[in-house]
Amino acid sequence: MEFLQPTSWPQALEAKSARPKAVPIQGGTDVMVELNFDRHRPPALLDLGRIDELDRWEQTDGTVRLGAGVSYTRVIAELGDRLPGLAMAARTVGSPQIRNRGTVAGNLGAASPAGDSHPALLAADAVVEVESVRGTRQVPVASFYAGVKRNVLEADELIRAVLVPVATGPQQYCKIGTRNAMVIAVAAFGLALHPDQRRVGTGIGSAAPTPRRARDAENYVGEALDAGGYWDTREPIPSPVATRFGDLVASASSPIDDVRGSARYREHALSVMARRALLWAWNEFREG
Repeated sequence: MEFLQPTSWPQALEAKSARPKAVPIQGGTDVMVELNFDRHRPPALLDLGRIDELDRWEQTDGTVRLGAGVSYTRVIAELGDRLPGLAMAARTVGSPQIRNRGTVAGNLGAASPAGDSHPALLAADAVVEVESVRGTRQVPVASFYAGVKRNVLEADELIRAVLVPVATGPQQYCKIGTRNAMVIAVAAFGLALHPDQRRVGTGIGSAAPTPRRARDAENYVGEALDAGGYWDTREPIPSPVATRFGDLVASASSPIDDVRGSARYREHALSVMARRALLWAWNEFREG
């Protein structure tokens, strides 16, 4: 196996163009598992760890541009006030050692349905910035997933950054697993209030072939809150509205039975998590 070590982004793009089957590696928290269990043996690894610009983030016009090398630990420590939902999700990722090495971009590249960052990115309307020697393009995260552990990256493309809007309202993240720490999600849910747009964003994880939004639930609760004047009065959300929201989130999933949980359990968990996340976020919104 060849090991490629570019020291600049242009060098990385050239290497990926010349060796399209080379697998990019940053923290290695997903790639090394595949290698160690002999599930995948690529002809080359493309190490992105020496490219300094990938380790930076910046905020411009209400959007955080998160470099592909920024770790979960830094998201928690440096961006919790700007991207609270993503920071909450990052806190649930593995152990401190994994959070020190793992990245949001790596999670996207692996495209696992159970990836912890996906629900928060979906709820926040994140965009994935990808690039090749042919140019740069931006892909809305909801369109980024192509199937189980598959994404829309072309063979010569690399993820350069993730563009995440700064939160304009409270955000929440819920995850249920077989234990509290270092666990793959049985089901996960992300929620973001967008008061400036009078709508609610959602993200479902580990309960479908790909991470996905619950669009019917978003439309329902946004219209219900708007029609009742709740965005202006900030009165408590009626229990039937929250319950219906949870039911619509569950119906947007398409889970399977596996060793971590049954499909029925996942649907039930999603309905409960969605209802609670909505009420938690709304109570925070009411308190200003």
